[in-house]
Amino acid sequence: MIGRYRKLIETPLFGVCAWLGEKMGIRATKIRLYFIYVSFFTFGSPIIVYFVMAFLLENKEYFRPKKYKRPSVWDL
Repeated sequence: MIGRYRKLIETPLFGVCAWLGEKMGIRATKIRLYFIYVSFFTFGSPIIVYFVMAFLLENKEYFRPKKYKRPSVWDL
Protein backbone atom coordinates (compact mmCIF):
# COMPACT_ATOMS: atom_id res chain seq x y z
CA MET A 1 0.00 0.00 0.00
CA ILE A 2 2.83 2.42 0.80
CA GLY A 3 4.52 1.55 -2.48
CA ARG A 4 1.40 2.59 -4.34
CA TYR A 5 1.35 6.00 -2.66
CA ARG A 6 5.06 6.45 -3.26
CA LYS A 7 4.57 5.66 -6.94
CA LEU A 8 1.73 8.20 -7.09
CA ILE A 9 3.85 10.94 -5.49
CA GLU A 10 7.05 10.19 -7.40
CA THR A 11 5.42 9.98 -10.82
CA PRO A 12 6.84 12.73 -13.02
CA LEU A 13 4.19 15.02 -14.42
CA PHE A 14 6.10 17.30 -16.75
CA GLY A 15 9.69 16.29 -16.05
CA VAL A 16 10.54 19.57 -14.32
CA CYS A 17 12.00 17.98 -11.18
CA ALA A 18 13.95 15.41 -13.20
CA TRP A 19 15.37 18.13 -15.46
CA LEU A 20 16.26 20.33 -12.50
CA GLY A 21 17.83 17.39 -10.67
CA GLU A 22 19.89 16.50 -13.71
CA LYS A 23 21.16 20.08 -14.02
CA MET A 24 21.97 20.41 -10.31
CA GLY A 25 23.23 16.85 -9.72
CA ILE A 26 20.51 16.01 -7.18
CA ARG A 27 18.05 13.13 -7.25
CA ALA A 28 14.63 14.06 -8.60
CA THR A 29 12.82 12.49 -5.62
CA LYS A 30 14.63 14.83 -3.24
CA ILE A 31 13.65 17.84 -5.33
CA ARG A 32 10.03 16.68 -5.41
CA LEU A 33 9.97 16.39 -1.62
CA TYR A 34 11.51 19.85 -1.17
CA PHE A 35 8.96 21.23 -3.61
CA ILE A 36 6.10 19.70 -1.61
CA TYR A 37 7.47 21.07 1.68
CA VAL A 38 7.98 24.56 0.28
CA SER A 39 4.49 24.49 -1.24
CA PHE A 40 2.97 23.79 2.18
CA PHE A 41 4.95 26.56 3.87
CA THR A 42 4.25 29.18 1.20
CA PHE A 43 0.61 28.21 0.61
CA GLY A 44 1.13 26.79 -2.89
CA SER A 45 2.88 29.67 -4.62
CA PRO A 46 5.70 27.44 -6.03
CA ILE A 47 3.05 25.67 -8.09
CA ILE A 48 2.94 28.73 -10.35
CA VAL A 49 6.72 28.54 -10.79
CA TYR A 50 6.42 24.81 -11.52
CA PHE A 51 3.85 25.37 -14.27
CA VAL A 52 5.91 28.18 -15.81
CA MET A 53 8.95 25.91 -15.86
CA ALA A 54 6.86 23.09 -17.35
CA PHE A 55 5.65 25.44 -20.09
CA LEU A 56 9.19 26.60 -20.85
CA LEU A 57 10.56 23.05 -20.92
CA GLU A 58 7.75 21.89 -23.19
CA ASN A 59 8.32 24.76 -25.64
CA LYS A 60 12.06 25.33 -25.28
CA GLU A 61 12.79 24.93 -28.99
CA TYR A 62 10.62 27.97 -29.68
CA PHE A 63 12.44 30.14 -27.13
CA ARG A 64 15.97 29.32 -28.23
CA PRO A 65 17.57 31.83 -30.53
CA LYS A 66 17.79 30.46 -34.03
CA LYS A 67 21.27 30.01 -35.35
CA TYR A 68 21.68 32.40 -38.18
CA LYS A 69 24.02 31.12 -40.81
CA ARG A 70 25.42 33.94 -42.85
CA PRO A 71 25.55 33.03 -46.52
CA SER A 72 28.95 32.94 -48.09
CA VAL A 73 29.96 35.33 -50.83
CA TRP A 74 30.65 32.32 -53.02
CA ASP A 75 27.04 31.02 -52.72
CA LEU A 76 25.73 33.67 -55.11
